[in-house]
Amino acid sequence: MSLSLLNPGSASVKNETALTINVNAARGLLDIMKSNLGPRGTVKMLVSGAGDIKITKDGNVLLGEMQIQHPTSQLIARTATAQDDITGDGTTSMILLVGELLKQAERYTSDKVHPRIITEGFELAKEEALKFLDTAPKMKIPVPASVKDGREIFVHVARCSVATKLQPEIANPLADILVDAVSCIHVPGKKIDLHMVELMHMQHKLGADTQFIEGLVLDHGSRHPSMPKRLENCYILTCNVGLEYEKSEDTSTYMYSDAQMRAKMAAAERKVVENKTQKIIDLKRQVCTEENGKTFVVINQKGIEPIALDMLSREGIIALRRAKRRNMERLTLACGGRAVNTVDDLSPEDLGQAGLVYEHVLGDEKYTFVEKVVNPTSCTILIKGPNKHTITQIKDAVRDGLRAVKNTIEDGCVVPGGGAFEIALAHHLETKFANTVQGRPKLGVKAFAEALLVIPKTLAENSGLDVTYTVIDLQEAYSKGDMVVGVDLNSGEAMDPTVAGVYDGYTVVRHMLNAAALVAMQLLLVDEIMKAGTGKRGGRGGKTAEDDPIE
Repeated sequence: MSLSLLNPGSASVKNETALTINVNAARGLLDIMKSNLGPRGTVKMLVSGAGDIKITKDGNVLLGEMQIQHPTSQLIARTATAQDDITGDGTTSMILLVGELLKQAERYTSDKVHPRIITEGFELAKEEALKFLDTAPKMKIPVPASVKDGREIFVHVARCSVATKLQPEIANPLADILVDAVSCIHVPGKKIDLHMVELMHMQHKLGADTQFIEGLVLDHGSRHPSMPKRLENCYILTCNVGLEYEKSEDTSTYMYSDAQMRAKMAAAERKVVENKTQKIIDLKRQVCTEENGKTFVVINQKGIEPIALDMLSREGIIALRRAKRRNMERLTLACGGRAVNTVDDLSPEDLGQAGLVYEHVLGDEKYTFVEKVVNPTSCTILIKGPNKHTITQIKDAVRDGLRAVKNTIEDGCVVPGGGAFEIALAHHLETKFANTVQGRPKLGVKAFAEALLVIPKTLAENSGLDVTYTVIDLQEAYSKGDMVVGVDLNSGEAMDPTVAGVYDGYTVVRHMLNAAALVAMQLLLVDEIMKAGTGKRGGRGGKTAEDDPIE
């Protein structure tokens, strides 16, 4: 009544109806996303308004591409995508846990239990879950601080991340590539910067042919036909010098009275560029001799005019112009040396080194490979695929896989996967912690414990297994022994995830538990949903709450 007096064009629903709307929105999103969970999950086909098709099972991509209209579903989707932005994984698991928490809570609220009682239990269960994650034995599995000291476990982490998005024939070799890439850029004692891993793609061959390049791949080649296409044992000069005629910054006019004066002015312009180019050639002659067998490569961020290109080609120099700015920093990190902005004080200390530089031509596209560098702290993952769809899929998986390896290094630990942590936590909450909680909040603790089982249940369902028998077998196996147990997606039997190499990220699990519980509690405490009218004097054509209900 009060809202309709303030805005006659508004609509609102209250109490049980508002709760039912929120629960149904969360369950609807859960039903859409649950079939994508795990390595055996199915994929979704997204068709845009322009007819573009995207096939994916990446939860973050799906939530970003789907046009979600319902406000509650939008809220849950934004929380899940924030999970991916922060941790790089766990989007689908977040959706499932929020939906299942609200679904379990509805069992009690439908029996007239106040939502505040349930949320108190959720809060207690969430705090105990985070404590259990940090203190329970075998829940935090330590990993070495360096990739080289524990490569196998990092490969397992990367494989578990990308296997949920790609076929095994692509995911298995890609896991080794991701570990190599993070190991290349990781400097002990410094924060890992994943921007130092360049992602290049070539629409060529198959996705399984994706390569790790310990160096850089530039998406352009030399601009002179006489330049060499392949050089070994190279010095690399990285520069940002204009080797072409540059216009003045201020508006100016040059006047000449005859052709001789014009020719003299053009020759003076060329002389400036020739002098700069000659200084580069002089440095090349100084450091490259017949005795050491060295060659020379120039990679310039600015332009190089044809005359300068011709001078460099006669000296057997590969010269690349207009290199992307992001590659200039990576070049010095990969090859060594310094990026210079002038040729006046060139010295051998400015030069980096690479064992091999060569040009690869694919159709109309040219690529320059800089390989066999010494002690690189920048590298390239060259993604290959027969079509744009495959390349996009691999790119999304690579980004998540890199984040997974990075998080593992920074966390210093991993969590057993395959639903093992959820089985252990649900057992702990229901059989031990719930007995210590006094009063009605115990209902919320039990609902939280039951909701956690949505992860192993969905993994079993997506693998074509009997959900009920599988979960019961897992719970019995865990209660009998000291080992953690996850679901074997091939047989449905209990397995030790640490032996099978199935791990989840510590940061991902911790953030998922915290964020999912908070979102579920906020939605449970909503007792009224108000939708304001957009027009004046009666809103949109004078519609009232009865004409425009919230559904």
